[in-house]
Amino acid sequence: MSARADTSLLGRWWWTVDHWTLAALAALVSIGAVLAMAATPAVATRIGLDPFFFVRRQMIVLIPAMILLIAVSMLEPRQVRLIAMAGFLASLALLALTFVIGTEIKGARRWIHLPGLSLQPSEFVKPTFAVVAAWLFAMQRKHERFPGDLLSIGFYGVVLSLLLLQPDVGMAVVVTAVWFSQFFLAGLRIFWVLLLGGVGLGSLVGAYFVFPHVASRINRFLDPKSGDTYQISTSLEAFLNGGLWGRGPGEGTVKSVLPDAHSDFIFAVAGEEFGLIVCLLLVALFGFIVLRGFARVLQETNLFVLLAVAGLLVQFGLQALINMGSTLHLIPTKGMTLPFISYGGSSLLALSLGMGFVLALTRKRFGPGEAP
Repeated sequence: MSARADTSLLGRWWWTVDHWTLAALAALVSIGAVLAMAATPAVATRIGLDPFFFVRRQMIVLIPAMILLIAVSMLEPRQVRLIAMAGFLASLALLALTFVIGTEIKGARRWIHLPGLSLQPSEFVKPTFAVVAAWLFAMQRKHERFPGDLLSIGFYGVVLSLLLLQPDVGMAVVVTAVWFSQFFLAGLRIFWVLLLGGVGLGSLVGAYFVFPHVASRINRFLDPKSGDTYQISTSLEAFLNGGLWGRGPGEGTVKSVLPDAHSDFIFAVAGEEFGLIVCLLLVALFGFIVLRGFARVLQETNLFVLLAVAGLLVQFGLQALINMGSTLHLIPTKGMTLPFISYGGSSLLALSLGMGFVLALTRKRFGPGEAP
């Protein structure tokens, strides 16, 4: 703890950062570490690895991820923009490289395997593109001759094309929702809102006919008898077994039979071992972080900051909703991590970067607003 008179970088950060959001993120990370120790040993044993293989890997990544989150949260808005632009160009290049040197897993090329590390570039595209798009939209409103909207549309088209070629329709939907929400907040005319909304709905219908795996998931969601529903049926059974208070840490059985219990379906492990109360606590934490962020940024006069934070919060909240909704069979299944809870190094690092941006941009700033 530092005194208010402390003018060091750490002191200024401590007295300007949002402590409530920081505490909620710390709670999520702590719960994620507990669930990693509960869910991953059974998965590792089932595939012939050391029981604590995934635990060690997650803890190794967790330390630099938290350092990254704190370091990024100390930045000024201009520094956030510059780092996001560099990160976006780098992650976009890596996303393109997945088609050349990427590894195909379950019919999709999303990963680049490096020594001791598997990297999913699309995870880093999400937060960096949200900040870059926010800056482009803000610059268009500040300087009418600057083609910010056209540049943003162009970048969005490139990102969307690369994601659909992998294919990763779920990630494309999240990126589209974030980008469209930012465009709307930037002052998009109602005619274009309706037109783009119609195009988006039409694209979802088109995805059903173009991508067989999308059609299969939607068909199984609407009619469970139309295909294999083992994962979702097992997930729902886990919630029933857990009840209100859960069966107790380590006492669950779903992690031993559910293939993605440590990643996409870790919410089911939480439901079985810790019960409805802990699941509701997780929902409350996600909701609090999103609503707290919007409450702080609504007081902002800098359009770039407003659009960037809004986009990052929409991404964070939507990702949590998709994961939990899939696990509870409220929407068709989609392989997407639960922020700061699921196992995954790329996801953890990218989320730390994104929420570091949020903490940096929502810090209290005194004096005239900084230009984008």
